[in-house]
Amino acid sequence: MDVKEYIASGILELYVAGALSPEENLEVQHYALQYPEIQKEIEAIENTVLELTEAASPKMPENGFAKIKAEINDVIPFAPEASKSSGTPWGSYLGWAASVLLAIGLFWLYTENNKLKNQIELTNQEKQSLEDVLSDTQAEITSKEMLLQEIRDKDVSVIALGGQTVSPSSYAKAYWNKEEQKVIIDAQGLPEPPEGFTYQVWSLKLDPLTPTSIGLLDDFASQDNKLFTLENANESEAFGITLEPEGGSETPTLEQLYTLGAVGA
Repeated sequence: MDVKEYIASGILELYVAGALSPEENLEVQHYALQYPEIQKEIEAIENTVLELTEAASPKMPENGFAKIKAEINDVIPFAPEASKSSGTPWGSYLGWAASVLLAIGLFWLYTENNKLKNQIELTNQEKQSLEDVLSDTQAEITSKEMLLQEIRDKDVSVIALGGQTVSPSSYAKAYWNKEEQKVIIDAQGLPEPPEGFTYQVWSLKLDPLTPTSIGLLDDFASQDNKLFTLENANESEAFGITLEPEGGSETPTLEQLYTLGAVGA
């Protein structure tokens, strides 16, 4: 590949301006990685466009153009008389002016192209965020619908658990599906446990009193619906909930018995 010829073709100016197709952009990027001279030329074009645009900016002082004129007057005369005396063709001035206008136009295209890219990226991010929220919401709805179906199953026994001495205002419900050996505890009526403690659910045989732990109500504060599903393969005659240290206890702390209810009561 003739790198000099490629640079002279004008395609790099169009690349900087964002005027190429996606395929052409990829081609330029490929060559820029392969040939350092092309990458260097791209950076030079970008810097030139920025400098020219800054010089032609509306924020330029009133005497700004006069300064630019003075700086280049030795090269390109601005007065027809100067043009004749110096022998510089008027076409050179027109060519210079056209170059400046082209540079400004390329910079504008370049800026607008970058703005459009940023807007597209932002839109894609917002779309992904919305899709994530909708996905999470749908998953939550599906989970709640499944819980409702389980609670309403004809084989489910509902056991009301009333508040005890340590917390008379507390209450809970146990939805026990004996066939599936599963209990759903509705703990909406329990206060949030203090730090370092958790609620533990017990299956009870009443005569003699034999408690068997069937699980903990962990992450109580983060469970909005306060519904907890636990396994229960026991021949339960009652259910109780006690407050225990984190990790649970081997036997219930009866002084911290919050709710209790008998099956079939």
